[in-house]
Amino acid sequence: MPDEKIPTNTLLQRLFKTSSLNRFIKRLDDDKNSLPLFHEYINQLCTEKEIPPERIIKKAEIERTYGHKFFNGTRKPSRDKVLQIAFGFEMDYEETQKLLSIARKSALHPKIQRDAVIIYALERGYDIVSLQATLLDLSLPLLGEDK
Repeated sequence: MPDEKIPTNTLLQRLFKTSSLNRFIKRLDDDKNSLPLFHEYINQLCTEKEIPPERIIKKAEIERTYGHKFFNGTRKPSRDKVLQIAFGFEMDYEETQKLLSIARKSALHPKIQRDAVIIYALERGYDIVSLQATLLDLSLPLLGEDK
């Protein structure tokens, strides 16, 4: 089940029907632990795409020293930083959802206004500057903005 995507409704049905909550939770933990570490995954992407981390960090508009901490594993990114990194890699919606999952952050949801804008931007190939301008135009919090 590690790489298998299980719809939320299916998980809910399994949870409702389980005779052992402990076994259900253990299976969720096993699945979660099968994911690669975030810093290993983004470094692997850099290798595969032949793009240095510096370029991703710059395109993501993350401060250089701070950004390198995500790539060397000394810092865990917030959800917004994961999204910025996704824009640095020029990811689409599906790739970004996978990145959020690997980072153990909540998925983008189209019912949430800000997430809907981010999804729209991802699918249309916006860069981070264009996304931030759109969020600003709609009076929504910018990525990386303290809430």
